[in-house]
Amino acid sequence: MDSVSLLYDHIDRVALAVTFDYGSNHNAREIACARENCRRLGVEHLVIPLEFMGRYFESSLLSGGDAIPEGHYTSENMKSTVVPFRNGIMLAVACGLAESRGLKRVMLANHSGDHAIYPDCRPGFIDAMSEAMRQGTYDGVEIYAPYTSLTKGEIAARGAAAGVDFSLTYSCYKGGERHCGRCGTCVERKEALESAHVADPTLYEE
Repeated sequence: MDSVSLLYDHIDRVALAVTFDYGSNHNAREIACARENCRRLGVEHLVIPLEFMGRYFESSLLSGGDAIPEGHYTSENMKSTVVPFRNGIMLAVACGLAESRGLKRVMLANHSGDHAIYPDCRPGFIDAMSEAMRQGTYDGVEIYAPYTSLTKGEIAARGAAAGVDFSLTYSCYKGGERHCGRCGTCVERKEALESAHVADPTLYEE
């Protein structure tokens, strides 16, 4: 829901949308949602395979739905969902793609709620990675991450204002047909929509 909100909120800046297929439990559902939102907005959408991550990296996010811990993101057990250096790898690929297309920025929808658990969502990493990309490209490709200091609730509010249909977004780390409603990202999704005063269209397991 963060990336789709960014897509709608900054559609006038978007030349291309990318989804990475890296073997996570929820990849297939995320890809389907991304395709539909890009179709509605008339944005070119690429799916780039990174299957080596699912094969060689250790994370509960890559190990099947039963491996996903339940609870809030503030819980220590949620660290098992970290995919090592995921954003670094994806940003590096996106940087190369941007320079190949003559584009100057790579947009990322990280937010403040990610900072406690995910090192590659924190401001220090984003700034350092952006500088590395700028130094490593002829055109000075940089990261544009406007949500870094926002809460997920604030992002939900911006997405709703921009016309996002949140029923066409998917969050659950277990990857089921319905959201489990109990894993960290499901709990965060519920809280975000509630704090933004947005009706929750999500189908949850009973």
